[in-house]
Amino acid sequence: MNLSFRHVRTLVQEVPIHAKLAYCLLRDERVPAAPKAAVLAALGLIVSPIDFPAWIPVLGELDMLALGILAVKTFIDAVPEEVVADTRKAIKARESVWDQDREAAADLAREGLARVVENWRSRLPKAG
Repeated sequence: MNLSFRHVRTLVQEVPIHAKLAYCLLRDERVPAAPKAAVLAALGLIVSPIDFPAWIPVLGELDMLALGILAVKTFIDAVPEEVVADTRKAIKARESVWDQDREAAADLAREGLARVVENWRSRLPKAG
């Protein structure tokens, strides 16, 4: 397979876009269970401790990247087009499940940090 640097760069640049789209589609109840199970199984293989050609420098990691990209693209292709279009529109408007969950996680992190700081301050000796 002869991939040019430009083609590889384009694929890598698409990863965050497709990752957001896949995340939102996994959370969408209109998406059938079979494509969800297939993409989760492929992604599970990627993060599993079994790593087949990892001993090959650089190429050992590219196979996992390629599998991840293929799994996500196959998943997106298996989802009804109107669901994908709705999700892309929500992502573009920053109103997607991804955006909502990211904001909720940021709020939790801020609250947790505020509690840690307050706990730390309460343990300091009082001035005066």
